[in-house]
Amino acid sequence: MNPLFGTFKKFVTNPLSFSFFLLQKLPSAFFVGLKVHQFDSNVCVIKVRYSWFSKNPFKSMYFAAQAMAAEMSTGLLAFGQLYKRSPKVSMLVVKMEVTYTKKGTGMIYFTCEDGQAIQHCIQKAIETKEGQTLVCKSTGKNEEGEIVAEFFFTWSFKAK
Repeated sequence: MNPLFGTFKKFVTNPLSFSFFLLQKLPSAFFVGLKVHQFDSNVCVIKVRYSWFSKNPFKSMYFAAQAMAAEMSTGLLAFGQLYKRSPKVSMLVVKMEVTYTKKGTGMIYFTCEDGQAIQHCIQKAIETKEGQTLVCKSTGKNEEGEIVAEFFFTWSFKAK
């Protein structure tokens, strides 16, 4: 585990610093309203609300807004393990698959529970100095606990 994960967690779970980060680096995510609901080294939950910024013409959440939240739930777990780490490790989404099962309305919570697998994959990339890939799952559920969408992101990690 990255010894600086705790520092990263404080930054990400502070609503003001996280909002400023989004506005500066990911303005689309800022305007859509992505928020960290839960975050630790194993699990990340990102919430997104159906709103004027996230809507589509069919009175549901635009697929791209859902994809941003789902990707962030997997990506923050990885980024936390790479935060100020030496040696540096690059990360990149190389594939995404999704299944939508229900209209996204109200608040949707995207949960990734692959923190341990991400840690192991990054460690292997550092030890072998070879690129590694890992498929991470993010499940989006509405306020009633019904699955709205399931995303699978293939991440690539490579030590520099």
